Amino acid sequence: MKTLKIRALKIHAALLQAFGEPIWRDPLPAIDELVSTILSQNTNDVNRDRGFHALRAKLPTWESVRDANTEDVVNAIRPAGLANQKGPRIQQVLRAITAERGSLDLEFLADLPIEEARAWLMKFNGVGPKTAAIVLCFSLNMPAFPVDTHIYRVSGRTGLRPEKMTVEQAHPHLESVFPPETYYSAHLNIIRLGREICGARKPNCPKCPINKLCDYKDKTK
Repeated sequence: MKTLKIRALKIHAALLQAFGEPIWRDPLPAIDELVSTILSQNTNDVNRDRGFHALRAKLPTWESVRDANTEDVVNAIRPAGLANQKGPRIQQVLRAITAERGSLDLEFLADLPIEEARAWLMKFNGVGPKTAAIVLCFSLNMPAFPVDTHIYRVSGRTGLRPEKMTVEQAHPHLESVFPPETYYSAHLNIIRLGREICGARKPNCPKCPINKLCDYKDKTK
């Protein structure tokens, strides 16, 4: 594990040198981020944002989304794809949170231990480890490391995780490999690497800033 942590830090440093300190969008309130992340499932950022903004334009409060006719929610979020699944899922989560908390304010999670906050979010249907980690990391500034398809692919190729480890197992594993203070920038820079260079079909190994730190290039010779 010590060797793995050293490799993770070297990869993090190399990506910072190549890409710089990443800046994401302005943080959203936790409930906004939760809905946005549900919308992001199985689509890209552009379509996610189109669906999110269309939903807010149609139903400007989360209470109105929660209480709306499901068809209105589904029609509003169609740009995000899979609207027939995501619309009811969003409403169910909003109703379940209201039933438990009496409101849709999730800022209280920042006062909980990280694992308690994570478990609280994941008990709702449709909220998996990635969605929970995104809310915790980006809205509440808590030490969580979200693992999307890009991070899962890159971490496997670079040897940061065992090849047959599942996505669910990769969340706590990568949190143990990277120091908490690197989670935010490491997450965003690894995603950028996956999108721009380490593609799913054909990684551009010669142009990769972490080529010398990666195991995968040996498999492509």
